[in-house]
Amino acid sequence: MPSPCSWPHREDVLFREVTATPLFPLSQPERTNETPPERRSGKRKAGGGGADMGGGGQQTEPGSSGGRNGVLYTWEEVQKHCHKMDKWLVINRKVYNITEWAKRHPGGMRVISHYAGEDATDAFHAFHPEPEFVRKFLKPLLIGELAPSEPNLDRQKNAIIVQDFRALREQVEKADLFRSDPLFFCLYLGHILLLEALSLFLLWNWGTGWTQTLLCAVILTTAQSQAGWLQHDFGHLSVFKKSRWNHLVHKFVIGHLKGASANWWNHRHFQHHAKPNIFSKDPDVNMLHALVLGKTQPVEVFPFMVKLFNIFCLSAPLQDLAWALSYYLRYFYCYVPYYGFLGSIALVTFVRFMESHWFVWVTQMNHIPMDIDHEKHQDWLTMQLVATCNIEQSFFNDWFSGHLNFQIEHHLFPTMPRHNYWRAAPMVRAVCEKHGIPYQVKSLWRGFADIVSSLKESGDLWLDAYLHK
Repeated sequence: MPSPCSWPHREDVLFREVTATPLFPLSQPERTNETPPERRSGKRKAGGGGADMGGGGQQTEPGSSGGRNGVLYTWEEVQKHCHKMDKWLVINRKVYNITEWAKRHPGGMRVISHYAGEDATDAFHAFHPEPEFVRKFLKPLLIGELAPSEPNLDRQKNAIIVQDFRALREQVEKADLFRSDPLFFCLYLGHILLLEALSLFLLWNWGTGWTQTLLCAVILTTAQSQAGWLQHDFGHLSVFKKSRWNHLVHKFVIGHLKGASANWWNHRHFQHHAKPNIFSKDPDVNMLHALVLGKTQPVEVFPFMVKLFNIFCLSAPLQDLAWALSYYLRYFYCYVPYYGFLGSIALVTFVRFMESHWFVWVTQMNHIPMDIDHEKHQDWLTMQLVATCNIEQSFFNDWFSGHLNFQIEHHLFPTMPRHNYWRAAPMVRAVCEKHGIPYQVKSLWRGFADIVSSLKESGDLWLDAYLHK
């Protein structure tokens, strides 16, 4: 049975809203002295400016200056603050109240909220390539720290696994595996632009017959798919040292080359990485309006299914809208002279149709066949390994999947440049073997087949629940 903190909020069940969130941190963090929804008890450190000592502690306001660094908390107290209007989390034993600030979190409100009431140390380091810069935004949110008698980890997580994973992260950092190769990404962008130009050259030189049109669609599909993998690199801040430059180029690639929204992608994809294959937290498996996935969802959901109208509210920033419009203006400017307006719409629709198949088969062969369940509050290494698997390496597999055939390494270190995954893989495998954690590697065709067999298994469970309702 999932814990109360892992249950979906009522509004998340009734309405699947998509909210736009700022990509860049505010220039100066706002210090607030807002009183939390309720006062929590905490034990004061010795010498705390004449504060009372001993006993069961005293009531303090976490946001007050006198208690900001002096209050000690237990894990039990922290875990109570995991609700929509009351969110605390722990990073390196420091306790932070993120209730109000979560709305301004550059990565999105929901991704940080998924760690309310939990230790978020490994997630914090996984998502932030500039931790020292980010820490200045954490200072105003600090309300105390864990009591010395409290363990470093919550919910009986395996301390040895966590220690070994953090040692692994230090190892890959010392090996310089977080440094990107600018030439790799320049050549990658160049081959996408070359494909775009090749499709136009084909039409200009040989006309718009059926054969040429089909070939043009294949070339455009390839360019769009590869642009999808490239925007993924910049979205994860894995190319430039400065996050701001990654965000800027991400907007160009996903907006101008693909016609999509960077904010929308960040909102969904960061949640997927924070809690992969976890119901109510990973948007990629929250598909009850279309599919039931895993071994739990088909059985639990059907008896309570009701007809609901999902309301999707998409409020994209004007900047994202402008980038997306630039893609369509460029596309129609280039292709209307050859196919007319309606013909150009038909062509881009067909390209999107083929690209969607490429995208789904690649991204889901690493996740759908794996464990899909409720929140289990596992350590970072275990949580990512039970939800991901790898596909065998080859030049074609690397190119075809945008190096997402190294899904395990990507999920453990999302800000690592993809051209270094193969170097990190042996180190990751060694740690997994030490602790008996399955490190799965499949062939490309086995990965495709496992998607079908996994969906069939979920369908059979749903049918059984239907017949025995």
